[in-house]
Amino acid sequence: MTCKSRPKSFAKAEARFIPDMNHPSIGIAGAGLAGRLLAWRLARAGCRVSLFDAKHRDALDTASQTAAAMLSPLAELAVSDDAVFELGQRSLALWPQYLAQLTRPVYFRQDGTVVVAHTQDGASLEHFSRLLHHKLPAACTAQVQTLDAAALAQLEPTLAGRFHGGLYLAGEGQLANDQLMAALAFELDRLGVQWHEGKAVQRLEPRSVVCPDQQHRFDMTVDARGTGSKSQLPNLRGVRGEVLRVECKGVTLQHPVRLMHPRYQLYVAPRPDHEFVVGATELESEDAGPVTVRSVLELASALHSLHPAFGEARVLRMSAALRPALDDHRPKIEQREGVWHINGLYRHGYLCAPALVDDLVGKLLHDD
Repeated sequence: MTCKSRPKSFAKAEARFIPDMNHPSIGIAGAGLAGRLLAWRLARAGCRVSLFDAKHRDALDTASQTAAAMLSPLAELAVSDDAVFELGQRSLALWPQYLAQLTRPVYFRQDGTVVVAHTQDGASLEHFSRLLHHKLPAACTAQVQTLDAAALAQLEPTLAGRFHGGLYLAGEGQLANDQLMAALAFELDRLGVQWHEGKAVQRLEPRSVVCPDQQHRFDMTVDARGTGSKSQLPNLRGVRGEVLRVECKGVTLQHPVRLMHPRYQLYVAPRPDHEFVVGATELESEDAGPVTVRSVLELASALHSLHPAFGEARVLRMSAALRPALDDHRPKIEQREGVWHINGLYRHGYLCAPALVDDLVGKLLHDD
């Protein structure tokens, strides 16, 4: 459907989102997942929003683009805590609502996650299962289902005969992060957000965003720059993450799959057209350079061990980026010297972002 033939209902919906001069003007530094999501929610609420980022909107070397976007509150609980789990549960309920409000479609599924391990790594799977049952609230333990070989084969036919069993984490989801970032960019343009691309931010003040060539004034400011905020958040650090994106016509997966290993958990997130996002690496390094040979070998060999047909997969992209992490590995919203900060999303960005943004919107627009 072209713009000329769009229905009247769409035109009315668009008209509702004209910025309201009675709402605050808000400057946001950082156009990653948190920054875009926040700018979108505020613009929908009628705010006058400006977004600043040192990169251009289509840049791929960012934490938001270097992700599998698995929405896995249960699986992540094994390596996180109750606070992250609660944010993940809230976000999992918010994602379908948010995606339904976007003009452009975004691939999203909520069919659960399959967890498997090779025979020699069975102890890792057992440890993972015990951790989940110990840490999960009683109301959620039924979501962790033990699979024997037959049940696994029925749930994920591609893995039939390759594993003796596994776990099924019901209710978990995934989305296509590249589609989401593009859809949010489209919405921000449609809603009249002033997007300053390729514009480095020197510092934020309570009512201004200071760039090398100009000082932009607002009613409120928010810092959502991830690792770019290190000068303002002393305990913030970057944790290197690396992913591969491959195409493999010989494999069809119905669910995201996690492969247990004593040193890491490989995750494979299926996308349309037989594409897969593959990751596992989490390195305590602030090296933002290209993917290393060692990481490629580890990811590729683990992927091949999941199914030999992946040996013929075509590598579409290899990417690395720094994920912003605080000492407790929890994401955080705080106000420092009059500037709001949303940061520390670490490996839980897509898992926690909607709930965090929802909380921050409430603080910006409704708190006294």
